[in-house]
Amino acid sequence: MTRHRFVAFCSIVALLGVSACGDDTAETGGTTESTTSAAPAVTTTRAAAPSIAPTTTFAAPETREYDFSAVSPVVQDFIDERGLNGAGLIVVHRDDGVIHHEHWGEFDEDRISLIASSSKMISAGVLARLDDEGVLDLDAPVADVVDWGAGNPGITPAQLVSNSSGLVGLGPDVLFAPYLCQFGPTFTLQDCGEAIFTTAGDDADVVPADSEFRYGGAQWQVAGAVAEAASGKSWAQLIDEIYVQPCELDSLAFNNPFLPLGSDGSGYPSAFNADPATLAPTDNPNIEGGAYVTTGDYGKLLLMHLREGMCGQNRVLSAGALARMHDDRIAEAYDGDAGGPDSGYGMGWWVDRLTGRISDGGAFGSVPWLDLEQGYGAYLVIEADSDTGGQLASQLFDVIDTAVTSLT
Repeated sequence: MTRHRFVAFCSIVALLGVSACGDDTAETGGTTESTTSAAPAVTTTRAAAPSIAPTTTFAAPETREYDFSAVSPVVQDFIDERGLNGAGLIVVHRDDGVIHHEHWGEFDEDRISLIASSSKMISAGVLARLDDEGVLDLDAPVADVVDWGAGNPGITPAQLVSNSSGLVGLGPDVLFAPYLCQFGPTFTLQDCGEAIFTTAGDDADVVPADSEFRYGGAQWQVAGAVAEAASGKSWAQLIDEIYVQPCELDSLAFNNPFLPLGSDGSGYPSAFNADPATLAPTDNPNIEGGAYVTTGDYGKLLLMHLREGMCGQNRVLSAGALARMHDDRIAEAYDGDAGGPDSGYGMGWWVDRLTGRISDGGAFGSVPWLDLEQGYGAYLVIEADSDTGGQLASQLFDVIDTAVTSLT
């Protein structure tokens, strides 16, 4: 974070009543120690997850030997050149399950990392699940769910989670004043969603829904509030029932780490130290970027996306819901693009229009991607920044593809 952004950031911290700013000379490139998995910062009493009969059984064929020997030298050289604290990588296959799982440096299978915007596909899946259950209509106005939806009466949940609501996104000003509650862990998600949707402070900046791609920001906080209101459950309960229980995810949870850890999203907050216990519980988790998880648990989520919404014998999402999330919604809805003619966006997933690859990279260096045609996915995590994670991922795309497709 530059000096002037740090000063502005700390001013906002003070306004929100959070004491989190210290020495602005600290680097945010990585943590100094790894820890074992700790209890999630937001805890709930688990209710039984809905039981939906499976429609497809995925049984692994005879064991196939994949050769990923070319991966480690690429990652190790990159870590050494950049002075990173480590990395984690998991590769999963629709038929064969986990086909590669490796860690470098301080990382191991127990390391829990903040994943910033790699949370988006998880969050979009919560709303897609509620749509599957008939609790929420992705294409009906938010105003059908909450009274405060009248503040923007035409916006739908599908538009919110495809960055197409017309509300102000993360650019050009991450710290857009009318939406600051999205980074404030002392609020509730309901209060924050209502404040964002009803403020007059954005009147000059809002554009019609499905007319422009505006990445991230407060529209995701609204989406989370709508999910809570429609279901009558907290975001933590939804994450637990939809993902944690059926997929047996010990590490996945959400918090609102940005202000407490002194991060503006431009680099990994070194104060986290891979330990969720450093984060106080909050009723206002950051929906677009507040998840933390291990490589193994994120791999289970990718495998669910490859297996028609199934985690083992438990259905998480319908095949139709997954198709909606994966498809290039902005192209279909308003002939939009996500920053260039070759870039599209679904619901929580970037779409590479040239390769067909979909991804959900995060500002802290995590990069998950799926090759739906070849039936595999990968999750790469470093604790640095978006550019650095993207550079390493770009060096691995072809290496991993060759390792997988040589046997398919």
